[in-house]
Amino acid sequence: MSREEILKQLADAVINGEEELCAELAQKALNAGISAYDAIMEGCAEGMKVVSDRYENCEIFVPEILVCSTAMYKAMDVLKPHLKVDKADMPGTAVIGVIEGDVHDIGKNLVRMLLDAAGFVVHDLGRDVQLESFIEKAKESEADLIACSTLMTTTMFGMKDLVDMLKDKGVREQFKVMIGGSAVSQEFANKIAADGYAEDAARGVKLAKELIRERVRER
Repeated sequence: MSREEILKQLADAVINGEEELCAELAQKALNAGISAYDAIMEGCAEGMKVVSDRYENCEIFVPEILVCSTAMYKAMDVLKPHLKVDKADMPGTAVIGVIEGDVHDIGKNLVRMLLDAAGFVVHDLGRDVQLESFIEKAKESEADLIACSTLMTTTMFGMKDLVDMLKDKGVREQFKVMIGGSAVSQEFANKIAADGYAEDAARGVKLAKELIRERVRER
């Protein structure tokens, strides 16, 4: 079976919520010499991208997403111990979570995993995180970066509220803020004065590295 076939089957298994098949295909990918990173990004993540699009188009609903995400995590359990990502030259500390009102954490979990592999200290607050909790944890951990995501248009303005709250508390300059998720864009990031936007997990890690470098230069 070719590399492309294995990755396509892995993506399809995620889309179809086939837990055991996901685990089997993840192992098959490793046995075929496919890196864990490529299996995650070109297999698992590609499958979840289709799932997210179907959700956005109201073709599926939250229960179906949960089935698909459970299947994806079966593959991730196999792949994570083999994950290798280029280490950040200036690894920092990040606080990450899904914005208040949203419980969709698949993309956030992918970013967290890649940040871990890149050498970041990551404080994962989970999903449906109150705005105050982001700030409290960032101050407590002396974080360099706050990363928040949302899949829902109904909660995306919580990101603006978070940036505004940082300003109101006089601590906006202490932290870089990056956002992600299918509900938002670079245009939205600019509008709310976030420091950056990442379209997917791979770009999220690259952006985090760039923001940390900026943070160091500003000190």
